[in-house]
Amino acid sequence: MNTIAAVLRAWMREGRPFALASLIGTTGSSPRPLGTALAVDGQGAAVGGVSGGCVEAAVYLRCQEVLDTGTPAVESFGYSDDDAVAVGLTCGGTMDVLIVRVAPDDTAIGAALDAILGGEPVTLVRAAEGPRLGQAVAITADGFSGPLELGGPDLPAASGRTGEFAVEVHTPPPRLLVYGAVDFAGPLVRIAKLLGYRVTVCDARPVFATAIRFPEADDVVVDWPHRHFDKAAADADTAVCVLTHDEKFDTPLLERALVSDAGYIGAMGSRATHRDRLARLRDTGVPETALARLRSPIGLDLNGRTTEETALSILAEITAVRNGAAAGYLTEAQGPIHH
Repeated sequence: MNTIAAVLRAWMREGRPFALASLIGTTGSSPRPLGTALAVDGQGAAVGGVSGGCVEAAVYLRCQEVLDTGTPAVESFGYSDDDAVAVGLTCGGTMDVLIVRVAPDDTAIGAALDAILGGEPVTLVRAAEGPRLGQAVAITADGFSGPLELGGPDLPAASGRTGEFAVEVHTPPPRLLVYGAVDFAGPLVRIAKLLGYRVTVCDARPVFATAIRFPEADDVVVDWPHRHFDKAAADADTAVCVLTHDEKFDTPLLERALVSDAGYIGAMGSRATHRDRLARLRDTGVPETALARLRSPIGLDLNGRTTEETALSILAEITAVRNGAAAGYLTEAQGPIHH
């Protein structure tokens, strides 16, 4: 629901009801995570998707029915179903989709969308079976919003099913801290925004760190990188990319980043630059266990030449690290594609 939150909130403000189909359960091969959603308004406009294309047409038609009747439903699609080929789910696996009609004044969905758009965590709990099917409550830092009474179930920390309830856990977007307002930074910012990151560009040189050069960035900061990082509160959902190529910027920044909780730390440069950088960091007392976290030369080996290809390789490596993936060729791998 994150990717379509802005559209859904706009529909609600305009007084437009819509049907919301949410992925609440999967087995086997599924290309989309739980909580992925497709929404259809009264004019037939659709946003989002639940399957990467496999069953969208069938879900769309069911959304129109639920929007007309107001009766919520859970639909299951699976490879073993007689009509699996008809709806297009030929890649294996099963999926359960909860479809509800959302009124413009729906307090639970409204609170969940406001939290998502505000970059705040929210847990959306909905009854996925029984007489309360479709009822929802949103749990935010401000409390509970919605008619559904939970009765004290132990909610999972991640999206999933618990008893009669379907739980969607929406966390703030991951952060990308780009240090060095160089030419590689522009496409890096653009691709990161497409992937849902909140992006900050920081450079000590005010002539380069400008909003004109990086219009897609959420923040453009003029400061010494290490001073900015000291205030950044990096966590496991923070990726740090050092593009500065300058010892006076790189070394004090990496001293801090490598012993922080940041989930990814990468630095641009040749193999010779990397060796020199490691030597300087050792001289400052950075332990070997911390140095082993540094990904340099930065990015996956795509043999790219352009700034865009380099940015793609960096974001690909960050994605692989976040997902615990080996980042090899799928055609040479064994086992499920989605794991």
